[in-house]
Amino acid sequence: MRIKAYAKINIALDVVGKREDGYHLLRMIMQTIDLYDIIEVEKCESGINITCNKHYVPTDERNLAYKAARLFKETYSIDEGVNINIIKNIPVSAGLAGGSTDASGVLKIMNKLFNINANNNELKELGLKLGADVPYCISGGTALCEGIGEKITNLKSFQNKILVLIKPPFGVSTKEVYKSFDLSKVVFHPRIKELIEAIENDDIYFIANNMKNLLENVTLKKHKIISNIKEETILNGAIGTMMSGSGPTVFAFFDDMLKAQMCYDNMKKKYKDVFITRTI
Repeated sequence: MRIKAYAKINIALDVVGKREDGYHLLRMIMQTIDLYDIIEVEKCESGINITCNKHYVPTDERNLAYKAARLFKETYSIDEGVNINIIKNIPVSAGLAGGSTDASGVLKIMNKLFNINANNNELKELGLKLGADVPYCISGGTALCEGIGEKITNLKSFQNKILVLIKPPFGVSTKEVYKSFDLSKVVFHPRIKELIEAIENDDIYFIANNMKNLLENVTLKKHKIISNIKEETILNGAIGTMMSGSGPTVFAFFDDMLKAQMCYDNMKKKYKDVFITRTI
């Protein structure tokens, strides 16, 4: 069986507190985009075997898809093994939930392949054990995610908005970004309530001008190139631009496909990982 595992961006990322176990409490507006990995899973006699078209992606227990398969097998006492093939298009360590969406894809396929018939909530509970973005990736769409990512409220779909994504030539560790984040220094929080209203009104201009990611400053301090990319997308006609997740990928909204194409062409001259896509 095969499935498309979609990437996400954050329209808003707010940090509202910290739990005793060190996890940050978040309020995020998440959005699925039309950039995806393809996950193929087939039954085999035993073990978990992963192959991937990108040599730098680990194919052992470090891979979140591997962890997802192992967790699923343990939870539902499955003796048979699985062969998992990942056709990777989403950049890694990019703030686009590439690993999380692959894990969610494995959980969804194994649920069908082994006729477990777990519902979405059960899959999300499993997903949370793997990472904060996995529960969201299971349902996708436009959603408000709270807590550490496990409280998901579906919002009106904000689909079909044009985006250009640019990932600089390095990855960022989510763990390190959160470690450097200092909530006491935050003056302005994202205007989540107003952003949700703008989504309901399909107001891309309000979204583009008011989206905010509190992790942006942490990553920007270490990587000036992100600021440069943001400035370049505006010069190329973007109506708004922001870093996704813990970075370093920058996404830019456009209200015109020709401008988006021009931006894509110009950025592609400088950066390898550039994508023109849409919200879905």
